[in-house]
Amino acid sequence: MDYKTIANDGIVEEEIKKYIDKYVLGEVKENGRVEEEIKKSRFICHLKRISNEEEGREYIAQIKKEHHKANHSCSAMIVGEDGQIKRSSDDGEPSGTAGVPMLTVLEKQGLTNVVAVVTRYFGGIKLGAGGLIRAYSGSVAHAIEEIGRVEVKELTGLTVELTYSQYQVFSNFLEKEGIQEFDTTFLSDVSTTLFVEESEIERLGQELTEFYQGKVNYKKSGKKIVEIPI
Repeated sequence: MDYKTIANDGIVEEEIKKYIDKYVLGEVKENGRVEEEIKKSRFICHLKRISNEEEGREYIAQIKKEHHKANHSCSAMIVGEDGQIKRSSDDGEPSGTAGVPMLTVLEKQGLTNVVAVVTRYFGGIKLGAGGLIRAYSGSVAHAIEEIGRVEVKELTGLTVELTYSQYQVFSNFLEKEGIQEFDTTFLSDVSTTLFVEESEIERLGQELTEFYQGKVNYKKSGKKIVEIPI
């Protein structure tokens, strides 16, 4: 589904586009729950990282059981390395006003291996089709923004050996490069590992050498699946 399809269902293109332009491929940072009130109705968005469709369906059933007094618990999920499995449910809301808009937000934000369940406790004021689409899509978008996202990548390591005095200014180098350290150990010296794209290893080594004026030791190490905050 694209922006135009959403617009035809009652949302101006920019209404949903404003939630999704700033995102790139990734996964949600962690499981979480975000609640908001819209015209006296409570909308509770639950986000969970999953590895397969069955896990997603079990989570949806769990949320429905926990909120059995709620009017609706609509859902959307995307699963697979390429996001090939996509499911959505309006759970009794008018067709096309909940599950698909929620799924569209997940798609356009480039997420996979995630399930979103938005539970609604009706507050007595009807929102109309357009209002429901805005509420459900907005609930998911706001939850993702608050919980955060990560980009999951396989990167190559560069292990760096530093003296304690060198390590005291290491954060300046990390900030300049926009990267983070992993597996840091403190013994007679400090050993830490940086993970970057394979093509960046040589350049990073040169930058380290320049930063420490040639007085630094480093070596290429193995690969690792790293979650990088977006």
